[in-house]
Amino acid sequence: MTDTAATTGVRAPDVPVRRVWLAAWPVTAVFVLSNAATPLYVLWQREMGFGSGTLTVVFACYIAGLLGSLLVSGVVSDRLGRKPVLLPALGLALLACLVFATAGGVAALVVARLCTGIAVGAVVSAGMAAVTDVAGPARRPLAALLASCAMVFGAGVGPLLAGVLSETLPGATVTVFAVEAGLLVTAVGVVLRMPVRRPVRAGGEAGAPGEAGAGDRAGAGDRAGAGDRAGAGVRAGAEDRAGAGDRAGAGDRAGAGGWVRVPGVPRGAGRQLALGIAVFAPGITATSFVLSLGPSLLSGPLGTGNRVVSGALAFAMFLGATGVQFAVRRLRRRTVLVAGAGATALGMLALVCAVHTGSVPVLAGAALLAGAGQGMGQLGGLSLLNSTVPGARLAEANAALSVGGYLPAGLLPVAAGYLGDAVGLTAATTAFGTALAALAVVGGGLALVMGKAWVPEEEAAEKAVAAEAASG
Repeated sequence: MTDTAATTGVRAPDVPVRRVWLAAWPVTAVFVLSNAATPLYVLWQREMGFGSGTLTVVFACYIAGLLGSLLVSGVVSDRLGRKPVLLPALGLALLACLVFATAGGVAALVVARLCTGIAVGAVVSAGMAAVTDVAGPARRPLAALLASCAMVFGAGVGPLLAGVLSETLPGATVTVFAVEAGLLVTAVGVVLRMPVRRPVRAGGEAGAPGEAGAGDRAGAGDRAGAGDRAGAGVRAGAEDRAGAGDRAGAGDRAGAGGWVRVPGVPRGAGRQLALGIAVFAPGITATSFVLSLGPSLLSGPLGTGNRVVSGALAFAMFLGATGVQFAVRRLRRRTVLVAGAGATALGMLALVCAVHTGSVPVLAGAALLAGAGQGMGQLGGLSLLNSTVPGARLAEANAALSVGGYLPAGLLPVAAGYLGDAVGLTAATTAFGTALAALAVVGGGLALVMGKAWVPEEEAAEKAVAAEAASG
């Protein structure tokens, strides 16, 4: 049995490719919900009477729920399996649809966004890892591409769908979230039929709640199944033994330690995680700003209040993030990371130019560049983790990358929103865009200077994956 099969209980890695694509659908469906409210914020602001600062707080509640979920979902998924995390997450997403559809005040929006964030956090960790499980070791590059694209494509479809439905059909909020609920129900069906099961022990028995897969068990130095090895065959017992204290972040084992902890990566993968965050974090912060304050920028400084326009802007941003990942998938990881950082920096400079010139086309260009920056940063980060982290720790590693990205993505737009209430959106956007461009340049410089030493070359990664598959 392969590493992935041994640690996560996935079937043999010869499943049809279409099953790998289908495994990404729950990620897409939940991310459609994540941004479906974006075009509706202007409508809610008018009905409920709140400002840009409150709007960004509502958005930040989503980030808070997401980060809180990431503290738990990665570890739980690696110990108990993907389905026990994904099914409750989809249930919570359906609850969020109900609250959104009946929202009568800011408190309801906060609750709905919090539930959405929790669901998204679970899908980011368990859902993306499930795609890798279904794909098998030989298709890990494809799994990283599909998981990343599923996320950004869903994030783009949500606001476009909401914008069109709310402008063309009666009962804007009810209609939007009824359609989204239908998408989530289909995702539940996909998860129920997904070819993954609970982690198993080396002897083939289902692991207990405190045990992860084939060998990452508390109080034991067992080897992880047939090959819980990083790279070309280092025994997991040297890195993932319970009680050894060799932990990246909050723990170096899936089966030991607390259930709630800051997610980390196995020993030896910390540099790859840091490099991925250095590029991914500015990119996702840029797109978060466009999502949270983009409608206000359109209706305020740029004078455009149509919800279809704001939805189409977000869709174009994430469509660009999806397309660019397919375009650069054959490039070296370091090249992808440097290009992602450059796109984010240029996007923020274009954003500053847009608010000073009042140009909607320039804002659209800024959104496209920001989306490309997030897409390449995300693909680069996930590819680094997929090539260096064993299957028993992959969900937690995905959670660690997301925490590093979403933390600034929640804090900086909120600060910009309140600054906008105090000094105006134009001045706040200028300060925010300049600071974020500088962070992106730093991340790109780190990838350029340190990437050769920190980024595993594709040939070496392929050999590691082949060794991992052959170990079973």
